[in-house]
Amino acid sequence: MSRIGKYPIEIPQGVSVAFANGVFSAKGPKGELTRVIPNTVNISVGEKEVTLTLPESKENLSSIWGTVSSHVKNMMEGVSKGFEKKLQIEGIGYKGEVKGKEIVFALGFSHPVIVTIPEDLTAIIEKSIITISGIDKEKVGHFAAKIRDYKKPEPYKGKGIRYIGEVIHMKQGKKSV
Repeated sequence: MSRIGKYPIEIPQGVSVAFANGVFSAKGPKGELTRVIPNTVNISVGEKEVTLTLPESKENLSSIWGTVSSHVKNMMEGVSKGFEKKLQIEGIGYKGEVKGKEIVFALGFSHPVIVTIPEDLTAIIEKSIITISGIDKEKVGHFAAKIRDYKKPEPYKGKGIRYIGEVIHMKQGKKSV
């Protein structure tokens, strides 16, 4: 039984939600999000909360129940507050710069790495901190992971792109006897 799915989700102030024909939509001050919900989960929208239930014949689908509940909660939080991920560039000569709708990185390669920022996301680089923000939690996390993949932190000196707060387990280098 899903523990997340059985609790009602409170609708934040300033957010309007609707569920019709298998599509859940949330509209708030930051924007609007829609998502197709599997027909294995029933959603009922009240004045102050959203309740998700499973049909009695499909009790074995409780994992989908919790997943859909998390998606609905993240959609409502995204249109009211938004989400952001922060990354840090570490290393001598490693840097990034936002130029229009692109980020240009110098990451120790022989060429600059150019990344296009998706339409519904914003990216800001201050010193060596990259801040990615948007209303869709999945897109923000996916774009942050994509940026990190260009130069993952290496375990000897810690150079590369990492999340703020991420712990890199450092290895000991070669020792001369």
